[in-house]
Amino acid sequence: MLVGLVVYTGSFIAEIVRAGIMAVPRGQNEAAQAVGLKRSQVLRLVVMPQAFRVILPPLGNQFLNLSKNSSLAIAVGYADIVQVGQTLFNQTGRTIQVILIWMAFYLTLSLSISAVVNNINNRLKLVER
Repeated sequence: MLVGLVVYTGSFIAEIVRAGIMAVPRGQNEAAQAVGLKRSQVLRLVVMPQAFRVILPPLGNQFLNLSKNSSLAIAVGYADIVQVGQTLFNQTGRTIQVILIWMAFYLTLSLSISAVVNNINNRLKLVER
């Protein structure tokens, strides 16, 4: 399951990065090379800062998907919280309360990932004058 999750998520992230780099206009590369920058400098100083604005929103969604998909996988999932919950409802019989705790945990996890991505996205957005 770990290999499948890594390959699945890695392929989506690679496609997101490729699409972000391809979204930068070709003229940006040509202008940077005309100024005398090397290929590595063009990528680091010109292309990636512009591409990161395009990459960030779908990458944040992919991190949310990763947190949800990894919880479904037994080997990769959040075994501690699941085991604590199973122990609680085996001893007390309060299944609904345990499920509500699990839901609150995943909601908190998803909202915190989303808050971090939105904060970074707000810092990177273009400011028009």
